[in-house]
Amino acid sequence: MIIPSRLKTMARLVFGDTPIESITARNGAPFLTSRPEHRSPTGNVNSGRGQIVLRLEELRQSCIRHTRPVTSPLALISQVQRSGGTLLSQLFDGHPELHAHPHELKIGYPTKYTWPKLDLNDKPERWLETLFEESVLNHFRKGYKKEKRRDDAFLFLFLPSVQREIFLHYLSLLEAVTLRDLFDAYMTSYFGAWLNNQNSSGHKKFITAFTARLAMSEESMKAFFDIYPDGRLISVVRDPRNWYPSAIRHTPRVCRNVSEAAELWGKNARAMLRNQQRYGDRVCIITFEDLVEKTEAVMRYLARFLQIKFDDVLLTPTFNTYPIKANTSFRSEGHGIVSSTLHRHRTLSPEECEILDTTTRNLYRQLLSLAVRFE
Repeated sequence: MIIPSRLKTMARLVFGDTPIESITARNGAPFLTSRPEHRSPTGNVNSGRGQIVLRLEELRQSCIRHTRPVTSPLALISQVQRSGGTLLSQLFDGHPELHAHPHELKIGYPTKYTWPKLDLNDKPERWLETLFEESVLNHFRKGYKKEKRRDDAFLFLFLPSVQREIFLHYLSLLEAVTLRDLFDAYMTSYFGAWLNNQNSSGHKKFITAFTARLAMSEESMKAFFDIYPDGRLISVVRDPRNWYPSAIRHTPRVCRNVSEAAELWGKNARAMLRNQQRYGDRVCIITFEDLVEKTEAVMRYLARFLQIKFDDVLLTPTFNTYPIKANTSFRSEGHGIVSSTLHRHRTLSPEECEILDTTTRNLYRQLLSLAVRFE
């Protein structure tokens, strides 16, 4: 696990020698609550552990006092998996004018592919229970890594108990609560509870986050733009012949065979065309190939699309400002952008190439005519 030296003390404080907090998830029980101070058989408070509990409480209160509201609109990256969404989100990471969500955004309910429906008549605890991303628990315990098989992980200090308190505190200050307020409260609480976030200060114009497939749902896109009329949608289209070899390695999560893959790719393509037509200049389509081969040109364009200043940080994929290895279905090839992703079609049989070409050719041409292209 990569632990910056200035965070080691905080890591010892949060992790400690014994569990300080109990954790439950979306079953209606409390997310995290402090355990009573540990007492010796004689009834005396164990001073070491008691000090940890005390300092943890001080840390919580400090987070609540110093958390700044996160009310920026969401710039959502979304399309079918294995198309470059993770790469793009990692390129946005660290930009001083962005709150970059560090992982795949999983506020969807009942699945991450569905924009969550929240009832304003529910209690705040229920809203948080619906939006809460359980992945933070695993990343807190084991460190952040995109793929489980990786042996490298990044320190991710996140306290759901702090998130809960910030969320409830934010909403308690409002006289009337709108649906947008609920998402602003969630984003405020998420970034407020992420203790080792290296990019929390400064004025932020957008929150950037990737969620696979969310943009494929007509209903979810309507709900997204109802909440974020000032939001943006960025979708990445990848040549189906290069996309399929990556997708099939995620069997059965994405597809099981070439015919099923072609159908899924086509569904995604039609959704991109629909979103572009319906939401106009709030939607941007780029190609995966341009993102890999012409990274600077693409990121300069996207900086203008989000009305942020271009910064060289947009050229290197990072997690919390630290360089990160590529999220690839193939053997890991080190840090940075992997150009071999443009040649995955070489692993296909002639029959597979023929099926993909025949079933996706027309849709692919339509998408290329709408995508921003770079010379």
